[in-house]
Amino acid sequence: MLSYWEQESFLRYDDIIAGAGIVGLHTAIELKERFPHRRILVLERSLFPYGASTRNAGFACMGSFTELLDDLRHHSEAEMVDLFLLRSKGLALLRRRLGDGPIGYRENGSYELIGPKELSLLEQLPRINTLVAAATGHEPFRMANDRIASFGFDSRQVHALIENTGEGELHTGRMMRRLTDYALQSGIEIKTGAGISAFHEEERHVTVMLEDPARKSAVRLHSERLFICTNAFAPTLLPGVPLKPGRGQVLVTEPVPGLPFKGIFHFDEGYYYFREIDGRVLFGGGRNLDFEGETTTEITLHAAIQADLEQKLHQLILPGRKAAIAMRWAGIMAFGDVKRPVVQSFGNRVYGAFRMGGMGVALGAAIARQLAELAEA
Repeated sequence: MLSYWEQESFLRYDDIIAGAGIVGLHTAIELKERFPHRRILVLERSLFPYGASTRNAGFACMGSFTELLDDLRHHSEAEMVDLFLLRSKGLALLRRRLGDGPIGYRENGSYELIGPKELSLLEQLPRINTLVAAATGHEPFRMANDRIASFGFDSRQVHALIENTGEGELHTGRMMRRLTDYALQSGIEIKTGAGISAFHEEERHVTVMLEDPARKSAVRLHSERLFICTNAFAPTLLPGVPLKPGRGQVLVTEPVPGLPFKGIFHFDEGYYYFREIDGRVLFGGGRNLDFEGETTTEITLHAAIQADLEQKLHQLILPGRKAAIAMRWAGIMAFGDVKRPVVQSFGNRVYGAFRMGGMGVALGAAIARQLAELAEA
């Protein structure tokens, strides 16, 4: 049962966005900047964004050397470079919009650890540098083997080190807090704990159904357009879309006295990643140990992968040092047979952007702009 006032003032919008993560909030902001007088609502089913937007490692990066090699397994050279540029464009837009200070953006160095099995790949480093430099004007990678010892890594497992120039790190929590504040200050309405159970596109509007747990009934909202930006959870609203969820495991240590490195680090084709944060080590990844088990939307810990992370932490990253584990968590990403995100219409009034491939921080703002442009075309 709804009151007259509720029916008059709370049920009708110009645009509704499903998902208050990185892409969803940037989409709402893009639409509001284009049409300041439109009434825009963002719906989030959880108290916080539920997938990876508040659970990622805070890497502001466009892809490590071996990640770009992996891109070439799925795309042409031109497409690989275009993806690199899209990630770079997205990061630049994010930084301009929110400012480096509020999101804790820093350039403390970005590196990739190369093990003995990957040494032969270094033969392709000039090729990748040439391809990217032709589009950007500078080579993204250079060797940094002289820093292996000073960083304290196990030299038996780390045979080479590649510096990724022009990349940085940020504070994920501050970024999402700032992005949320920016949306609210722009006049965008955000409702959390408001999951969409279904939607129906009609001739002049989209009906969006929510379950109201307090009223124990469904609430119907009406909007001119609906934008689905729920990444790995998109299939719940758009069955059959081409993506697979991918869970990522993370741990964070207690502060490590005399931690010998700062910056962000990758290894094993980006399946593992770590960084310094507040004198601690944040370490995540290992999805490649159990692709089947980690192809899930259940945000739970994987005991075997967490054990593997802890082992690599103590043997490869911090050999000979003690580091107690302070916390562990998991987040949900979305992947596909190709690396480029999905940005498309799913009707005359329904649009979607998802499948960020673990690169939502880099891609989010640029993909949201593409989605807004698509809806206005």
